[in-house]
Amino acid sequence: MDRSCSCFRRRRRQFSSPSSETRTTSSLTLSSSVRILLFILCASHVFSGSNPINLAMAFDLNTITFNQGYAPLFSDFNIYRFEDDKSVRLLLNRQSGSGIISMDYYNFGFFSAKIKLPRKYTAGIVVAFYTSNVDMFPTTHDELDMEFLGNVRGKPWRFQTNVYGNGSMVRGREERYRLWFDPSKEFHRYSILWARNKIMREEVVGGHQREKGGGWRFYVDEIPIREILRDENMGGDYPSKPMSSYATIWDASSWATNGGRHKVDYQFEPFTCEFRDLVLQGCPVDPTDATSTNCLDAIDELESSEFATITPRQRQAKKWFREKYMYYSYCYDRLRYPSPLPECPLISSEQELFKNTGRLKNRQRFHRKHRSRGTRRPRNMTAVY
Repeated sequence: MDRSCSCFRRRRRQFSSPSSETRTTSSLTLSSSVRILLFILCASHVFSGSNPINLAMAFDLNTITFNQGYAPLFSDFNIYRFEDDKSVRLLLNRQSGSGIISMDYYNFGFFSAKIKLPRKYTAGIVVAFYTSNVDMFPTTHDELDMEFLGNVRGKPWRFQTNVYGNGSMVRGREERYRLWFDPSKEFHRYSILWARNKIMREEVVGGHQREKGGGWRFYVDEIPIREILRDENMGGDYPSKPMSSYATIWDASSWATNGGRHKVDYQFEPFTCEFRDLVLQGCPVDPTDATSTNCLDAIDELESSEFATITPRQRQAKKWFREKYMYYSYCYDRLRYPSPLPECPLISSEQELFKNTGRLKNRQRFHRKHRSRGTRRPRNMTAVY
């Protein structure tokens, strides 16, 4: 809460002579209606700048059961399907992680699930929701990633988005973020929109729509946290081949938490994550012959969906999220890419937050809110990123 707002400041008790106290009390007395008005105005100031979640309305989505769209990928013994077939739980233990894969490949589409992550000590763990075709094109694969990175007890989950096209893994396009909620306590929706060659739309003033080129978006709930439009200078780096949808949990002790310093601790096993309200919307194709299927109807359905359009309110929520919760972006990493990659939208309000390493200038702004009152970080302690 913003304690700089005057209506939340504690008023000091004053001692004075009876006559002056009477005058002081009289001058400080406000009618109840005025007090209420001041409180409302102050509360509006505090919350309007810090939590615009209500700016983005929930999508109206057609969900599927697990059996309608997915199958086990590996370690079936660590996959628990609920009786209604609408939810699936993936486990990581000493034996293995686990994963699921869509039964079809898609030429483009909208891939979404409500996810709840493991709780407590989760260092070294990665929970991933992504699209890929690495099984069909191992050396030239495409990929759109949402990877959730575990942490030590008391530290928040972080996550990253990434994009690969045509096996371009030497040119990673990572962005890393934190969240405004605890993703281990409740379900939230995470989504990937991939428009291969067609149109994504943006609603502008007056209710009109502006057409934009093909590209991809990542959503948390209904907030578009990242959007990249296709740029012809990307060449083969743009994901262009049919992909499947994946969900996995696995041991990434070598890199996931603080560069591999903190490993998975199996005394806390099993680690469980849950996926429900699954969405697969797009054009199913034969990955070896993507032109064999007529996708016109699927294109029309995708383009007319709510998630294909960004409203001004969603644009505002996106700006809020990226300026408040993004802590690394390859677009601002001048040491890694002296010249920004062609699809990078350099936004001044974001750029001023980052050093030439692509990391935040003020790293402590994330740690203050999680630190207990009355405690200080030891000087030799390294922040966990």
